[in-house]
Amino acid sequence: MDRLAAVLLLTAGVLAAAGCGGSGSRSNPGRGAKGSILVAALGDSITAGSPGYDPSHARGKLLGFGSNVESQWEYWAARKHPRLRFRNCGVYGERTDEIARRLAACAHGAQALVVQGGIVDIAQGRPVAAAARNLRRMVERGKELGLRVAVADVPPWNNEYPYAADRIRRLNGLIARLARAEHVPVLPFYRTLDDPERPGRMPGAWTVDGDNPSVAGYRRLGELAFRLP
Repeated sequence: MDRLAAVLLLTAGVLAAAGCGGSGSRSNPGRGAKGSILVAALGDSITAGSPGYDPSHARGKLLGFGSNVESQWEYWAARKHPRLRFRNCGVYGERTDEIARRLAACAHGAQALVVQGGIVDIAQGRPVAAAARNLRRMVERGKELGLRVAVADVPPWNNEYPYAADRIRRLNGLIARLARAEHVPVLPFYRTLDDPERPGRMPGAWTVDGDNPSVAGYRRLGELAFRLP
């Protein structure tokens, strides 16, 4: 926990220097075919594709992240569903309240919205109930904008097991409850990356650093966990 907290504090300064935009970047750039659907993906490092990819290449370079486009769940979802285009609005190290501030810019011109976040709130010791409220407000706002909305739950976190396991379970329970209340689907990021032999953790092949998925992990999220709301 101390290690990640130090990284997050350092990252805050780096992000400010890099200039975090709200528009994100597309995981499958270029003009979409007629009838295509633009999905705005709003979240933290899991949405961004860290550490193998960052939608802001300047920020990614400062953080030492890679530029492998396959290190995004959006990339794999777009390959599986060619009609979809994705705008990647993930920012490494952001809490749910910080993510929420970028919603309008990220969602501009989109037809669908995926809301993801919460692990940084847990890392910083914030109440999971507050994180759930922020996620619900984002879902509500997306619906007010006329978007089809889905919310992702929080995946396992190897490096802080077992400390974070109970808090992740509680937050995911609140996410499931808000999704039922708002009549939106939950993208099962936790179940898709959970190791059946070591519950509460990702298998080694599905994580690159114990915090974020590997390319194989992101592929599972894009191909197995994602569905259009």
